This record gives sequence, structure tokens and C-alpha cells, in this order.
Amino acid sequence: PRQGNLSRAAREANLTVSALSHQMKQLEERLDRRLFERGPRGVTLTVDGSCLLEAVGEHVDGIEHALGAYHARHHDALTLSASPGIMSSWLVPRLPKLVAAHPELELSLQSGSTLVNFAREPVDVALRYGRGQWPGLHCERLFGEWIAPVAAPELVARMAGVDPRDLSRWPLLGEPGESTRWNDWFGRTGGTRPKRYVAQFDSLDALRHAALEGLGVALGRMVTSKSLIDAGRLQVLGNSYLAVKEAYWLVYPPRSLEHRGLQRFREWLLAEAADYRGQMSAFRPDDLAVD
Repeated sequence: PRQGNLSRAAREANLTVSALSHQMKQLEERLDRRLFERGPRGVTLTVDGSCLLEAVGEHVDGIEHALGAYHARHHDALTLSASPGIMSSWLVPRLPKLVAAHPELELSLQSGSTLVNFAREPVDVALRYGRGQWPGLHCERLFGEWIAPVAAPELVARMAGVDPRDLSRWPLLGEPGESTRWNDWFGRTGGTRPKRYVAQFDSLDALRHAALEGLGVALGRMVTSKSLIDAGRLQVLGNSYLAVKEAYWLVYPPRSLEHRGLQRFREWLLAEAADYRGQMSAFRPDDLAVD
């Protein structure tokens, strides 16, 4: 035990103190070396023990890290990863219903913009945005996404008298991916694309905050923007919504198939997604499907 406390080391190794002491003794017998000094204040390493730890410690840490994703997990503990947008605007507001239905679940939520690596990280399931093309993983489509121009009420007030259907006369905010969605939008709705944007962003979170501050018009994802629209913090300009090819997916590795907590969460989530699809069908008039 590196920390010198046998009880603490036994807890970390998920062993009894007796079992750990037995393994320590077996190791000393196998190497024919005295590795540990046992005293009234705990256990310390001998010179041979210190040399052995220095030689193998780095390798042991590497093995523990590599096996981290495969450690036995409690079936009531569920670790989920999702992007900040879908996590805060869609999932979290619905979690009280999940907790009420399954109070036994212990949820650990990880929010981040990068895709989780199931092979290296102890994550059971993720919510992802894309086209469902993640080899080696189980992917279940939850619902689609639509985009539309959105602006803060303060900007709409400043632009009073300017036709919101003529976006070339409005300050527009560029989005990640060289504003390819704006190309899609003008390609489907017509109009003249502006020669430049008021500001260009490489982060959807920064883009959303800029729109909320009234800097300009953003192409908002309706799934993650609907709560802001309902609260009156953003307004949709016009009455058209562009359906995009990407969607939101429930994604998990084969090792999670036998996870009982995931099974409960999956059943609940698919029901919530079905209900949400029904709500969104009434929310989007003049839907313009992307090719």
C-alpha cells in the first residue's frame, strides 16, 4: 500500500484487510524478499519494496487506466455524456420525471463538446448530434433538428420596420463550419446572402450568447433554442424552419447492453423522445426539408 494505511488500501482495492495482508505475504514469499515493514502506525516499504514500486509503479498505473472503462459497475449507477446544449436545454429539465420514476438510479452527467471515447472512458451512454454513423456502437434515433433565424427582442426592436424575411438587411452571425447552414438557408428560402457577417464564431455556445445579447441574428437549432424562445429571450424571424440531415441519437457501446440502469434510462428516454416529436410537429409550420 502506497499510503501506508492498510485499511485504506484494502478499501481502495475492494478487499478485506485480511485478504490484502495475505496477498502481500504471498508476494514476499514469491520474490523471497521482505517488501513491507509492519509497525503499530501502519505499513511502510523496505528498501527492496521501494525499488520494486519504482520499477513497476508506472506500469501498474497504466494498466489501471487502460482497464478503467471495464471495471465492474453497479447496475444502478449510470454515467452519461452529452453536449452542453442538449444537456441543459432538453435533458436536465426532464430529469425530475426520471428520478421520480426510478429513484434507485445514481446519475453521473458529463457535459462536453468532444465525443466521448467509450473504449477509454467509463461512460455508459451518450447523447450525440449527427447522422448516426458511429461504427461499433448501438445508435438509436431520438428526434430530428430544425433551424431558423433567431434574434433577441432588443435587436428586433432596433430593426423595427425592416422586413424580417429580408435577412440581407439584418446583422447576421456566422456559425462554426464556415456558415454552411446559412448557405443552406438562403439556398432554400431565396434572398441575397450578405458579403460579411457581423461576427464569426467557432462555438455554438458563444454564438447563442451573442444572439441573446442582441449582437445579431443566428441560425438557431430549435431543439436547443425552444426553451429560450418560449421564455421570450429569442424570437424566430419569419415562419419557415429548415429540417437538417443531422439528428439526436442515443449511443452506447455493446458492453452497456446488460446494464440494468441503462435499460431503465433507455426506456424512459425513448418515451420522452416520442412525446417530444409530437410536440415539435405542431411547432414548425412551413417546414423546408433539406435535400
